[in-house]
Amino acid sequence: MRSTSLLLLLGAQWDHLLFHAIVFVLVCFHATESCAPGPAEHGTSTDTLILCRACGHEVAFGTDIHFVPSRMALSSRNDTSVNGRRIHVQLFQNPQGYRFEVITFRRADVIKHWPADSHYSWYPGFSWTVATCPRCRSHLGWAFQPSSWPDTITNNIFEESENTFLALITHRILREDFASGLLLTPKSFTS
Repeated sequence: MRSTSLLLLLGAQWDHLLFHAIVFVLVCFHATESCAPGPAEHGTSTDTLILCRACGHEVAFGTDIHFVPSRMALSSRNDTSVNGRRIHVQLFQNPQGYRFEVITFRRADVIKHWPADSHYSWYPGFSWTVATCPRCRSHLGWAFQPSSWPDTITNNIFEESENTFLALITHRILREDFASGLLLTPKSFTS
């Protein structure tokens, strides 16, 4: 009888130890590759997706970031928030006194609200138009085109030109990997 209760006690401790060993392995050794397929447009699974902070719409890839300097910037700083790559963040102020930190992109999935306006442009020689999220219509930033162009152009002309870019507001966008890290682990999974 005593040996039976000793075996039951050892069995219960063994199950408890095995459970903790499995949890340890799952917590410490997480997968290095995603099971989801990579984005088709760029062909690599390491591209960081940039999302609309309001609704999560996929706005751009980290590889679309393209620094366009402006002498109108109040300040400029480097940030290492996309795949450890240095990106330039510029601070601007509009005529109403509102300040915006922006990152410039070569392309982004946004709605551009033409006609473009050359007044108060942060980039001399460029006209601007408001850029919003196509899903939730949140203001994400501005699209810039050469001032010599007509005020209204097609999306195709904008996308195909090397002379156009977008300035997206840093606090209106976020990285997908950062957003994924915001998910909470249920208390039942932690001891």
